[in-house]
Amino acid sequence: MKEETAKCSMQIILHAGDARDHIRKSLDYVAEFKFVEAEEEINKAKEEIVKAHRLQTDAIQQEMQNEKVEYSVLFAHAQDTLMTIYSELNISKHIIATSKQLDQRINNLERRKEDNQ
Repeated sequence: MKEETAKCSMQIILHAGDARDHIRKSLDYVAEFKFVEAEEEINKAKEEIVKAHRLQTDAIQQEMQNEKVEYSVLFAHAQDTLMTIYSELNISKHIIATSKQLDQRINNLERRKEDNQ
C-alpha cells in the first residue's frame, strides 16, 4: 500500500507541477498582451489540475470505503502542492480577465484620442 500511495502522490505532484508550468507561461503571455495564448495555457493548466484532483479523489475514496490507509507525509505534501497550485490557477484567471479589461480600456482611449486629432 505504501508504494501505491507514493506512486499516486508523485503523480499528483507531477500533474500539479505541469499545471504550474502552464500557469507561468500563461502569465508570460499576459505580459506580452497575448491573451489568446494565455488562455490556451490556462486551459492546459486546468487539464493538469483535473488529472491531479482525480488521483487525489480516488485515494480519498479508498479510505472512505474502509480500506486501511496509513498516513503519508508524501501524500500530504502532494495535497498541499495541488491546493497551492489550484490557488495560483484561480489568481491567474483573475489576472488574465483584469488585464484583458485594462487592455480594452486602453485601446478604447487610444482610439478616441486618434479620432479627436
